[in-house]
Amino acid sequence: MTDQRITVEPVVLSAAFSAFEALWSPRIVARVNDYDVRIAKVAGEHVWHAHDDTDEFFLVLEGELRIALRDGGGEREVVLPRGTVFVVPRGTEHKPSSEAGASILLFEPTGTLTVGDRHDEIPPHVDATVGHALP
Repeated sequence: MTDQRITVEPVVLSAAFSAFEALWSPRIVARVNDYDVRIAKVAGEHVWHAHDDTDEFFLVLEGELRIALRDGGGEREVVLPRGTVFVVPRGTEHKPSSEAGASILLFEPTGTLTVGDRHDEIPPHVDATVGHALP
């Protein structure tokens, strides 16, 4: 069965990014087995959250992304410039942010909520979604 939201044609990422403006509101550009390939424009801060049952893959396509992590009883931050890949391990609390803005690509199991299974209060600028189809 084919999901009608996902095309079987090539997706030009620059065109896909041009098709929407919303921040922290990922668009699903492809599906690989039971995983969504999502793109998102980000700026400012997301929300502290954790995905209890899945890792979260980040690829920075443009700009710089920072991810604050709470693991092992402490906090640290990783800085991801353009072209960098990072995986947040399942169950790790994290909070992505980007001061100047960034474009990112994520791999997540289909149906994964952008604010995870556990999260702080969701601010109005963060879209709590399982991803949107491209316009």
